Formats: sequence, structure tokens, C-alpha cells
Amino acid sequence: MTITAAKSTLSVSEAYDEACQYLAGTGPLHITLEQLVADLKSHAIDYVVIGGVALFAHGLRRVTDNIDIVLTAEGLNRFVTPVGGKAPLTLSNYDPVFGSNKSVRSVQQGVMINVITTGEYPGDGKPKPVSVPDPQTGAVEIDGVRFVTLEKLIELKLASGMTAPDRLKDLADVQELIKVRALTAEFAEQLDPYVRAKFLDLYDAVKQNPKD
Repeated sequence: MTITAAKSTLSVSEAYDEACQYLAGTGPLHITLEQLVADLKSHAIDYVVIGGVALFAHGLRRVTDNIDIVLTAEGLNRFVTPVGGKAPLTLSNYDPVFGSNKSVRSVQQGVMINVITTGEYPGDGKPKPVSVPDPQTGAVEIDGVRFVTLEKLIELKLASGMTAPDRLKDLADVQELIKVRALTAEFAEQLDPYVRAKFLDLYDAVKQNPKD
């Protein structure tokens, strides 16, 4: 088993190349995602992809360099903990990351994979009506990968940006989703009441500047 540290900083040209590959749907991150999905399926571990990769799947072409997935507490244990003396999944294609029990790095591509567990609360981490979903619910399959639904993704982004001052970018992500998905005010009815007003505020802001 190898415990890895943080990935070394890429040069400007290397970062540009990776960004171009990512936006084209190729490159290390997409290769890692395919491998990860295959591994989780082969071990019957339920999952759902969230974060920047889910944004990409739902139409917001924003570059990210890591993969965020949701697992249940049981799924997390099966993903990173030896069972019955057998090597866990992380000992084959993934290495643990120093200082974290919920992050691994792909051996072949060096891409970071972060695990968020079902029931966690977005933003400030305090209890609220919106929480990270169970992988068996709130998911939609796109190109063979289980992604969080657009509704749940927006709920999580809104709840995060509403309660964590350092997560205002999550509100900006929602504004961009409103634009690229041409969402209407009626979409708010599909969201938890806790975040509806904030969605409508962002919707109104977008409509006031339609050319942005």
C-alpha cells in the first residue's frame, strides 16, 4: 500500500492541456471516472457522483481536477477498509491519501477521489432540511454513470452557499445552471422549501442581466 501526498503543481501548459482534455470529455479524470464506476459496480457498492463532475454532466462545462462521490457509511467502509483479511478496493487501483480517511488517489492517473457520506449536511455542516442523499435515491444515469439529479445538485449547492461564507461559488454555480439549462421560476417547486427563496433570488438576478 502506498500513501500519497498532495499532487505536485502542474505547469501552466500542463494545466491547460488537462483542462482541454477534460472539456473534451477525455483525459485523466474521465479515464479515472470510468475505472471507478466499473470498480464500484463490480464490488456492488452503491454510489452517486456529485460536485464538479456532476455539474459537467448537467451541462455546466466547468473544469475540475477531482471526483466527488457519495457512498453510504457501509459503502465507505467497504471501499477503504479491509474485510475478512482481504485487501479492500483501495489497495488495487487506489492509494489512500495522507491525512484523510475519506479520500483516495487513482494509481494510474493520479486523480483525487473524495468520498462524501450519506446524511452529511452541506455548507456549515450543521443539521438542516437538505442533506447528502442516499446513493439509491436522487440519482440519474447519464452515459452509464450515476449522477446526482439536477434538483438535488441545486439543493445541495444552495444549502451550501447559504450557510458557508466560503462557499459563495456554489451560489454562482446555481446561477450558471439556471442559464445553461434555461431553468424557469417554476423549477423552484421541485426544490426543498428550505432553498426555494434563494433559488428565486438567483433566478431574478439572472433575468435582470440576461446577456451575462
